[in-house]
Order: sequence, then structure tokens, then C-alpha cells
Amino acid sequence: MIPSSIKIKYSLFLALLLLLTVLVLSLLVLGGIRDHQRETAEHNLLQLTRSANLGVKQAYYESQEPDPPAFLRRNGRQLALDLAIRSGLRVVLYDVAGRPVGDSVPLGALPNGGDLVAIAEKGKIAYRADGAYLWYAAPMQGPHAQMGVYLFEYPLASDLRYYGETRDLFLLAGSAVTVVSFLLGYWYFGRSASSVIRLSRAAERIRGGNFPAEPPLRKRKDELGRLSESLFDMSQGIQANLNAMKEEEAKLRQAVAKLEEMESRRKEFIGHISHEFKTPLTSIKAYVELMAMYPDDPSLQADAARTIGKETSRLHDMVEKALRLTALEKYDFEYRAESVDLRRLLEDLADRMKARARRFGLSIRTELEPVQVWADRDSLTHIFVNLLDNAVKYNVPGGEIRIACRSWGGRAVADVADTGAGIPEAERERIFEPFRTAAESRLDESGGAGLGLPLARRLAERQHGTLELLRADGETVFRVTLPESPPERPFQGGDPSCRTD
Repeated sequence: MIPSSIKIKYSLFLALLLLLTVLVLSLLVLGGIRDHQRETAEHNLLQLTRSANLGVKQAYYESQEPDPPAFLRRNGRQLALDLAIRSGLRVVLYDVAGRPVGDSVPLGALPNGGDLVAIAEKGKIAYRADGAYLWYAAPMQGPHAQMGVYLFEYPLASDLRYYGETRDLFLLAGSAVTVVSFLLGYWYFGRSASSVIRLSRAAERIRGGNFPAEPPLRKRKDELGRLSESLFDMSQGIQANLNAMKEEEAKLRQAVAKLEEMESRRKEFIGHISHEFKTPLTSIKAYVELMAMYPDDPSLQADAARTIGKETSRLHDMVEKALRLTALEKYDFEYRAESVDLRRLLEDLADRMKARARRFGLSIRTELEPVQVWADRDSLTHIFVNLLDNAVKYNVPGGEIRIACRSWGGRAVADVADTGAGIPEAERERIFEPFRTAAESRLDESGGAGLGLPLARRLAERQHGTLELLRADGETVFRVTLPESPPERPFQGGDPSCRTD
């Protein structure tokens, strides 16, 4: 199978290559012949038109007839006969209204050239090939204006015959070249096929673990000979490295086991550190509650409870976010992506946030359209809770929070906007860095540690989405884009409805 396949494939390739060469050459030659024939016909008919115009003008002046239409009606037939005698073509004359006034073949049927005549009546030249004839219509120029139209019947039989003979010659030559080149290629490549067979059999033996003691082709000095030497050297290298590979495999297994053990210890260490931070914080919060329940000095105890509670909540939130952010950066934790009703999720979060918003004199407005997203529900909730929390903290008294979502370009787009003081230009990208805040919180008791937005962006990116800060008139807008279905390739493009930095 191998020699026949190689010989046939290579022979067919050679034959097709030569056939393609003949085909391209024939197309170029035949195209040149057709262009030359067309240019020759156009040139001859243009010269004939100019000569006819001179003859018609001369006949008009000699007739002493001031009215061109009357001149054509009286002399149209004779003019057509004179032009036919000089040109050897059939000639039909029309007046400016498109009526025939002369035909060099009196008893012949008028040609179907009404569309060409209509074009020529506007002072343009038009022609159309119809079988073995070319119908050519040109304006008839009088002394002062166009008098009518010439319609010439130009024979194409000789041109078509010459074109057909040339095409048949190329077909015959192409067929002969294909057959001869295939036979010669089959004979020539058959000589190389035997060497390829030997190399193939040697490769099969190497694959089975039987390494040759010498090169399969020792006497060849061409490319196949060099391939034989390379195959032999490769087999020797494989044989020499098999034992080393087995030793390396054992070492790699030991290394993987050690890495898994180290990874387990690292996660355990992080868990212990988290527990060590949370335990004293939980005790402080419990102590605050006890102090509030049994105050000795009501004013002092209430102030102490409020202050300790604020710092406890802030420290606790910072530890939670720092741990989660570190986990996202270093570990591939599992998350369960599913189809989530984004509109219902945002409606629920808006209802949960309304009480806090009213506490600070803020209103919440929703512009929600039905849209499904493919994401982890818990991560999605964390993203929007963080954005809504910032919208409350950094807003102004009497301000507004706007929540919107819609489908755009195969993606779900959600906006959380507030009417706060805004974010300085220099801080617009830095707010997504850990422990960075753009401004002081509106309320001191709500101050953050600068971990919320970095964590929200990382969570959005894990859902194959984005979190951006947009520039909009009178609002600070955070935009989240998420896939509506399981993503197959990265999202490309942007929403032209807003300007981004």
C-alpha cells in the first residue's frame, strides 16, 4: 500500500501541477484573444461610425433639405445601402424618435435592438453580442445636433471560430501533458518508493522497541540517506534515554507527592491563621454586647460599645476580604456556574438595601430588563452587594442609587450608579488595587479597608466577565458584564453607549 500510495500521489501532484500551468496559460491566452477581438471590433465600428457621420453630413448639405427628419425619411434607405456597401455590414437607420428610416436589407426583419437604440438616442454608444453577431448602436451626428441612430450588424463568426480552435488546442495539449506527466512521474517516484518502504519498516521496528544496529539505507547519499542516518541516531538516542526517563519518572512522582503534601499544609496553615484572627474578634464583639447589656456609666459604655463595635466590624471585614482575595490569587477554588436570573437577583438585593438607603436619605431606582447570566450565584451576590454598599457609603445626602441591567451583544450588562461626589481622575484605576480607597466614606462608621472593589473585580473575571468604572454625567457608574451562556471564547468589543477611561 505504501509504494502505490506514494507513487500515485506524487504522480498526480506532478500531473495536476502541469495541468494547472497549462490551464492558467490557456486562460491568459484566451482572455487576451477575447480582449483583442473586442477591442478590434470596437475600433472598427467606431471608425465606421465616424466615417458614416461624415457621409451623412455631406449628403445632408448636398440635399438642401433644412429639416433633418424629412431628410432622413427621404434618404434613409439610400444612406443605409451606401453605408452597407462601404462597410460590408448590415445597417439600419433610426430617427431621433426611434423609428426606422432605412435598412440595407429591405425585406429582412428588423433586429431586436430597441434597448440599444434607446441608449444611443441619448448620445451614447451601446452594443450587445447576440449569437454570431454583435449589434452596435451609435448616435448619428448632424450639422448641429443628433439626427438619429446607426445600428450595425457586425459578424463574429470568424472570431468565434478562431477562439474555439485555440481553446480546443489548449484542451488537447492539457490532456496530453496530464497523461504523459502522470506516467513519467509514476515511473520516477516508484524508484524512491522502495527506499521509503525500508524507512517505514525501520520506524515500525523502533516503535516496537526493536532498535536497528545500522542505518536502514547505507548506500544512499541524498536526502533519504540523511533521513536514514537521522532515524538511526534517533533510535540510539531513544534507547539510551529510556532508562533515564524511567528514573526521572520515579523522581517526578516523589516530587508530586511532596508538592501535594506542601499544598495541604499550606491550606491548613491559612485555615489556622484565619481561625486565630476570627477568634479574638468574635470575643471582642461578644464583650461589646455584654458591656451594652450591663453598663455602669451609660454614656461612656454606649460610646465604648459603639467604637469597639465599629472597629471590630471593620477588622473582621478586612480579614474576610483579604483571605478571599488571597485565595482567588493563589488557588483555583471551585465555583458552581449556573444560569441565574439577573433581574430577580438585583430586585432582591435592591429590596434588602432600601432600609439602609432610607436611613441616609437615599433613594433606589431600578431599570431592570429580563436577562439570564451564566455565573456562580454566591460570587454574583458578593459582587453586587459590594457595589451597592459603596453606592450608599460614598453618596451624598438626598442622593440616588440607580440599578440597571439589560442584554447587549450576547452579554448581560449591569450598572450600579450613584450621585455621589465622584472619583478623582488619578484614582479611577487605583481603586481596584487592594487597600486603596478613592475618598473618605460618607459615614465614618462605614469606612472600608479598600478590599471590596479588588475582590469584586476578581470575582467578575472568574465568571468570564468584567468590572469597569465608567464616566457618566452626574453619576459614578460601575458596570459589570457577564456571559449569558457558557462562554466558548473571550468577549470582544465594548458598549458604545458610555464612555470609558
